[in-house]
Amino acid sequence: MPQSREPFEVAITGIGLVTPAGVGVPDSWSGICAGTPTATTDPELAGLLSDFSCRVPDFDADRLLGPRLARRIDRHSQLALVAAREAVAGSGLGAGVWDPARVGVIMGTGLPGLPAWEREHRRLLDRGPLAVSPRLVPQAASNMVAGEIAIDLGVFGPNFTTGAACASGAVALGTGRELLRGGLCDVVVAGGTEASLCRLVVAPFARMGALSRRCDDPAGASRPFDVDRDGFVIAEAAAVLVLERLSDATARGAVVHAVLRGYGASADAYHTVTPDPGGHGVARALTMALRDAGVAPAEVDHVNAHGTSTPLNDQIEVATLRRVLGGSALVTSIKGVTGHPLAAAGAVEAAVTALTLATGTIPPTANLQTPDPGLDLELVCKQARQVPIEVAVSNSFGFGGQNAVLLMTRQ
Repeated sequence: MPQSREPFEVAITGIGLVTPAGVGVPDSWSGICAGTPTATTDPELAGLLSDFSCRVPDFDADRLLGPRLARRIDRHSQLALVAAREAVAGSGLGAGVWDPARVGVIMGTGLPGLPAWEREHRRLLDRGPLAVSPRLVPQAASNMVAGEIAIDLGVFGPNFTTGAACASGAVALGTGRELLRGGLCDVVVAGGTEASLCRLVVAPFARMGALSRRCDDPAGASRPFDVDRDGFVIAEAAAVLVLERLSDATARGAVVHAVLRGYGASADAYHTVTPDPGGHGVARALTMALRDAGVAPAEVDHVNAHGTSTPLNDQIEVATLRRVLGGSALVTSIKGVTGHPLAAAGAVEAAVTALTLATGTIPPTANLQTPDPGLDLELVCKQARQVPIEVAVSNSFGFGGQNAVLLMTRQ
């Protein structure tokens, strides 16, 4: 294992959320804490093996961003821009307050612009090359969401996206912390976004057996840790957090939602889509985050689990948590409410973990009716639990054996 590093404390001073539970932090947080599932039958997926999803409700890009900007950018960037604006406004930073040359933007992405590629490919086949939008490439290129946020905010620091499958958002936050540690930035706007709800994406996920096929009960389909779980429910979402050194945030009197103290990342190097059954990569990432933060395993009060509702992932994650942390941490997965927003998941769940630390409220794992008897941890279900939390971790794992763990504490 690597040597422990000097402690480094990063304040989370702004949070923006656009999720299937609602647009904005108040609505998203309320829906997630209520434990109300959001999955519904999706007409755009009709006829597929899995024909339901978790979409962001009532998202009016024209109203939120203006018609001109909304038309210019892809939906994954629309979601991210709304979240970024909310996060920056809540942080008390922005033009005239920060040095724009010292502000970075790092966003996690997975399958950006796939619905647009699908749409424009159909136009190409049906109507010829002159029917294809000239905006397609700048809308859908993997880096563009970070570029669009920088343009919108008028900031000039490091600007790029991270691609680590369903760990992308968490990796973006961990990378942002490293930019602050290395002195390359004073503020980092970081998070993740995904809006890939189209037939070309959902069909192969369903074919490989990753998605739930409860087409007769979409709302009950995502059931992390339940004995009857049969796969995840695909979703869209965006989350953005404003990161700055704790000393800087304290000096300007900012509200600090939580402190990001540890980050660990690893690879399973095992299989493209199947997690290492021994959980060795997950254990390495979790142990790295603990060592980075200088926190003992027994000090962790809460885990916001990756908890996808797939049989193998949930089993491996819980076994690894049990082995590394013991059995005292309270564990939840919000994917029973939000579904699985792929690259955005790590950022959404990091935001929720920060809110849990700030409020002392652990959201419930929705649809967890009969916990799998093989998953021996204290799982929060039925309703939110009010309990003081001092130390929490947020887990994110993805195809390719990508693992990322963020460790946070109360200020």
